[in-house]
Amino acid sequence: MKKTLALILVICMALATFGCAAQPATPAATEAPAAATAAVAETTAAPITIDFMNFSANEGGLLTLGIMKDLFEKENPNITVNIETFGYDTYSTQLQTRVGGGDAPDCFELGLDSFPSYVDQSAILPLGDLMAKSATDLSVLTEKSRDAFSINGTAYGMPYSYSTVVLIYNKDLFDQAGIAYPTNDWTWADADAAALKIKALGDDYYGLIQPISTYEFFKVVKQYGGSLLNDDNTAFTVNRSENVVALQRLCDNVLVSNICPSVEQRGSLDEWGVFKLGKTGMIVTGIWAFPSFTTDCAFNWDIAVEPGAVTKATHYFANGLCVSADSKNSEAAYKWIEFLATSEQVAQLRVQLGWELPCATYQSAMDQYALLTPPANRQAVFDSLQYVVPVPQIAQFSQMADILGAQLDAAANGTKSPQQALDDAQAELESAITLG
Repeated sequence: MKKTLALILVICMALATFGCAAQPATPAATEAPAAATAAVAETTAAPITIDFMNFSANEGGLLTLGIMKDLFEKENPNITVNIETFGYDTYSTQLQTRVGGGDAPDCFELGLDSFPSYVDQSAILPLGDLMAKSATDLSVLTEKSRDAFSINGTAYGMPYSYSTVVLIYNKDLFDQAGIAYPTNDWTWADADAAALKIKALGDDYYGLIQPISTYEFFKVVKQYGGSLLNDDNTAFTVNRSENVVALQRLCDNVLVSNICPSVEQRGSLDEWGVFKLGKTGMIVTGIWAFPSFTTDCAFNWDIAVEPGAVTKATHYFANGLCVSADSKNSEAAYKWIEFLATSEQVAQLRVQLGWELPCATYQSAMDQYALLTPPANRQAVFDSLQYVVPVPQIAQFSQMADILGAQLDAAANGTKSPQQALDDAQAELESAITLG
């Protein structure tokens, strides 16, 4: 109830702020008739309804997206946005079914991992002409985000939001174990040593939670000097020696030292649920956990840049907005995604209501974000961006993730050695996927 009331209060404040800001100035008596005519034309344009499909609003962002829609429709009274929100677990299937069945929404959200496959299917429009016609100010977007949703120099998506992964730690357990807090120059050797001391606090204590999954592994191998693909994405390199070393450490932390809980030891709880119990020292997870941990963790916590091995590497997750190649209202659809990507009001709302970071670089929003607590060390979020690596950008990434994920599971539960699991993954990937 307290969380709901607090959220409603913030939303009301945001509406009041933007509502006041959006009030048009009283026109001067000498205003040019042409301008008045243009304004009338704008308000009397033929009504258009566009369908927008997304997944990120499902994680507590429905009210936020509703405010954004209201702001947009006030500025564009002839355009109505019909929002369809699905959970991330089902979104890909829902969207692919719609696209494959010829019933694609006018515009939709794509994660960086699935974006290349929609370009490969010619399912989304190149945006160059729409950007030029709208005179879009791309300078407000980070260069990395613009590049992320472009292929061979052609923009196919408007960068919407981004996030990274950090090391979140339980300050109370570090104090109890007499350990200095993590710093941005920690290695995994430092983290594992601290985790052993925290595990020693009791039989039901753990030192660290670090997933063993494709979405974790692609980044961890980079920390060890490895990779899952060669430099031009034309060959798999899953079983290279650096990758085996990386996986061996992950598995040993579960099966040997047991500083990380196994799936069986977690029981019905997910990784966040285990950390929230207050008996785990550290967790490697995304900054999107901050609102949930702020609400549910009855202990003091903070963050640091994720540790590394021979080098540092951190996740770069990004979501973009695309226009369907089949949309009959492509200009209106583009106007909506342009607003979501480049509006300063949208950027401020994302920060105020605890959503992922906007790709738009407005200082007002960034200053606001840096002041929010917890965590106290939000600077670590920005420091992490020095080391980001994106997911492998191949059209078949989803298939790759499934094949590799099954072999990682086998290594994590001890039915295969890390070497055997990666050898098998290499062979299966080479058999199932042809890289261009």
